[in-house]
Amino acid sequence: MQRIIGIVLGAIVTFLLLLAMVGTTGDGPRSFAIAVIVGAVVGVAWPWLVAFYVGRRVKEHRDQEIQREVERQLADERETGD
Repeated sequence: MQRIIGIVLGAIVTFLLLLAMVGTTGDGPRSFAIAVIVGAVVGVAWPWLVAFYVGRRVKEHRDQEIQREVERQLADERETGD
């Protein structure tokens, strides 16, 4: 339900932005169709894009933690081995 509300709100906001930028001249129904399509695409795609971005940041953080632990263990081995 939240996704549908987001898509509808995205379409409305996009339509209003088109009206503000282009004005009332031109082809109104065509502008509305473009607004609905763009709003729907953004409404559907943004959660996936955010999840992708957050997932990449978590993976990078995890890889850095692993690398630090490996470096720490290697340093400990060098100290005890010498």
